Amino acid sequence: MEEQQKSSHVVLVMVTFQGHINAALQLATILHSKGFSITIVHLELNPPNPSNYPEFTFVSIPDNLTESQLSDKDIPGLVRSVNKNCAAPLQQCLEKILHSHHHISAVIYDSFMFCAQPIVDDLGLPGVTLCTHSALGLLFYHVFPQLNEKVCVADCISGLESPELQALQLQGFHALSSQNPTEAGMEVGAAFANALKSSSAIIVNSMEFLELEVLSKIKQYLPTPIFIVGPLHKLAPTMCNSLCTEDNKCISWLNKQAPKSVIYVSFGSIVNIDKQELIDTAWGLSNSKQPFLWVVRPSMDRGSEWTESLLNGLEESVGERGFIVKWAPQKEVLAHAAVGGFWSHCGWNSTIESICEGVPMLCRPFFGDQILNASYICNVWKIGLELKNLERGNIERTIKRLMVDMEGNYIRKRAMDLKEKAAFYLMEDGSTSCSFDGLAKHISSV
Repeated sequence: MEEQQKSSHVVLVMVTFQGHINAALQLATILHSKGFSITIVHLELNPPNPSNYPEFTFVSIPDNLTESQLSDKDIPGLVRSVNKNCAAPLQQCLEKILHSHHHISAVIYDSFMFCAQPIVDDLGLPGVTLCTHSALGLLFYHVFPQLNEKVCVADCISGLESPELQALQLQGFHALSSQNPTEAGMEVGAAFANALKSSSAIIVNSMEFLELEVLSKIKQYLPTPIFIVGPLHKLAPTMCNSLCTEDNKCISWLNKQAPKSVIYVSFGSIVNIDKQELIDTAWGLSNSKQPFLWVVRPSMDRGSEWTESLLNGLEESVGERGFIVKWAPQKEVLAHAAVGGFWSHCGWNSTIESICEGVPMLCRPFFGDQILNASYICNVWKIGLELKNLERGNIERTIKRLMVDMEGNYIRKRAMDLKEKAAFYLMEDGSTSCSFDGLAKHISSV
């Protein structure tokens, strides 16, 4: 088996989003440690730094994307453009790699890069889907083509009587948006569902104990082997793959704060928020009287000129109690003893990282799987509160509920319980190790 793996060659196709880049490189690092040679195929926009991974071969393909497309709210439109623009270059790239190496054990592609599956089918290569979202996202996308304003997820799936599946409130999900899905959204969802059906295996960055009921339900609908291999950020060597420059001065500020007193606020790398929400967020934080560390990306408000004056006024109001950065070393922040809460957009990476450090969450999902993740956090695991009313007074009250009130103590205890389960799960002979062994065997044998 080991000798077979030594000669095995895996091609990993990445997309350009921050969280997706991290997961792909972490997975590649682990597979390389198991004896696989790795070629990374990536878009020209936001390329990884090859010098961080000298053991990999990096190949770029043209994407014809612009910076403005990356900062736009139309994520389904962006994903559709990526697949449309990259299909032909990706096919040519894989043909060239196949010609030079004579063998590719598997092409592992990010689920957002679903154009890869028909290409590998044409080339006679096994395609493996890497899902950087939860297993629940798999279930959603499997039934996505059936959904409309009258048909919800619960209408498409039988046997939702278990407490966990009931708690997810799937009857409320018609689409991963508060509005009707766009044409691009429907097209992307259907293409993703089709790719899943053809894939030889599915890799999910999750932990089985978090999604037992959902995984059991998925296996009734998808016969494809599913390998649960998370949390990848705990399994791969630490390497900074951030597309933004991390401001490490915030760690020095955290060192001066009391244990569990700070609420960390970050809405990820691509979310945009409007002027009123930014203002209410600022004054909700200020009025809560809690110490806070807030990540405000320069592009988060689409470059509005008033942001700087708002933040300057906020800093004058709160003094040393608040610290604002353009980007933070999130894993280090969440592991810091001073952090007692995480106000998040509920991206899957952020969710998993928070669970692994036992940090309870305030949930403000914006789109996509963030909405599903928030339901997990608040309704199933009960390690967070959802901010549905974004008025500053409610923000202030909800921060206090999490950080100060008895309700927050209960939530914090549940979060610490999940952290302990995650640590046990990560033990050398635990479930993740077995899952990676099964994945390596699958890749070597297909």
